[in-house]
Amino acid sequence: MIRFDVLTLFPDMFSAVLGDSIIKKAEEKGLVSFNFIDIRDYTKNKHRKVDDYPYSGGGGMLMAAQPIYDAYQSIVAELDYKPLTIYMSPQGKVFNQKMAVDLSKYEHIVILCGHYEGVDQRVLDMIVDMEISIGDFVLTGGEIPAMAIIDSICRMIPGVLASESSYENESHFSGLLEY
Repeated sequence: MIRFDVLTLFPDMFSAVLGDSIIKKAEEKGLVSFNFIDIRDYTKNKHRKVDDYPYSGGGGMLMAAQPIYDAYQSIVAELDYKPLTIYMSPQGKVFNQKMAVDLSKYEHIVILCGHYEGVDQRVLDMIVDMEISIGDFVLTGGEIPAMAIIDSICRMIPGVLASESSYENESHFSGLLEY
């Protein structure tokens, strides 16, 4: 089984995509589990504000370190290990099928979905192990990319698809395109 904890400002976005079809069946079988954590629940600001000016100045706003760090601590405080922590970032390594296969071997993955101009670098330095991008374009946030990689990873977990041949013969699995 693989556990996904997703740190996001928009947890409700995930149920429409991951709460249906093959991924929902995998969750019902106990092959995957999901926990969508609203970062706003961890802000110390009475207005649930999660953005801040860049520490070094400059234009735009960043996601503040404190609520992200506290939301992350809500996951890891009871663990005796550090889960693989991924930040969805346009600057990250571009996701591909080999990464999906490799990531499917982890038992616990935390995914941080960024917004605004990004995330305060200090929190990234403290908690993130890997930055992943889904391509050379910009979206409004990390939720859609997170859903795409979760879906791709889940397909590689034994028992999620009807048989291993269901994904072994697909495009990109062995580096070639399907017929």
